[in-house]
Amino acid sequence: MSHFLKIASSLLLLFNGTGAFYGGIGLITDPSGYSIKLSMNLLEHTPFNNYLIPGIVLLCVNGVFSYVSIGMILVNNIKAYLFIILQGILLSGWLIIQVILIRTFYPPMHITLFLTGFLLIMLGILYRRNQKT
Repeated sequence: MSHFLKIASSLLLLFNGTGAFYGGIGLITDPSGYSIKLSMNLLEHTPFNNYLIPGIVLLCVNGVFSYVSIGMILVNNIKAYLFIILQGILLSGWLIIQVILIRTFYPPMHITLFLTGFLLIMLGILYRRNQKT
């Protein structure tokens, strides 16, 4: 069971981290959002004038932290489960704040990522429970 939990968690973290790296770097290198096909109109009700700060946060919170979490799993760190759960919470929080700020919900993307966050939380909990046995 533990092997499955490590692989499933790592794949979800890789999915999240890769997407966050792509989006974050795209927003940092082109804060207009044009390079990754984001309209500046999405920022209308946010405190941001461009996508630079959201790009930095996306890259760090969902990109870098996902890969750090994978590293924790790979080195069999006893606290890896905590990183998995935390990444699920951070991803879910990021999405909730995003939907509130941009006042738009894109079902395919948001549902997929909310499900990813939920699964990370559940896998982290199962990973922890499995450690105790």
